[in-house]
Amino acid sequence: MSEEPKNPTAGESETPSDAIENAPSSDTPDTSDFPSPDKPQAAAKKPATKADGDTPPAKAKKEKAPAVEDKPFAEFMQQDYLPALQTALTKQGVKDLDVSLTKQKLPVAGMSSAGDCWQVIGKFQEGQRQFNLYFPQENIQSQRAFSCAENNTKTSTLEPFLIDERKVTLDLMVFGVVQRLNAQKWLNLN
Repeated sequence: MSEEPKNPTAGESETPSDAIENAPSSDTPDTSDFPSPDKPQAAAKKPATKADGDTPPAKAKKEKAPAVEDKPFAEFMQQDYLPALQTALTKQGVKDLDVSLTKQKLPVAGMSSAGDCWQVIGKFQEGQRQFNLYFPQENIQSQRAFSCAENNTKTSTLEPFLIDERKVTLDLMVFGVVQRLNAQKWLNLN
């Protein structure tokens, strides 16, 4: 005759060997995480883990819109640079700024082989202060120069402008002029 396993009831105590025999085995899965009909299922599911070696599908790269600096030179200067420069200098306290883009001969010989050069000319304080930004070629990435003069005098020095920059951008060109005029102590914030 076989013995039935003893289950302790109220008042009886279980011996250590009985506790080991009646303990759940490690081979049986823990079912506490499985949904049961009498337990409501949690709203959020655990994220699925991906197997080693699985790679997510490549996302299609969006094409970048062309940069404003890629516009034709004259269009970029008129539509983007001059208004941005006007706004930046107005924020710096310049009240009567007049900026324009022209094509003229350089005041200093030797910079341009053709003789004519694109110039951004800015005048303020009733024309008493003037700065020029020179572009010998119709390309903001090519050679550039800067000059300034006060009290209707002729420009005496032509300086390189943003020569250490790999790529010249709209913001960098505006910043360069503001920084140069600030160094000249021409801005009200000095």
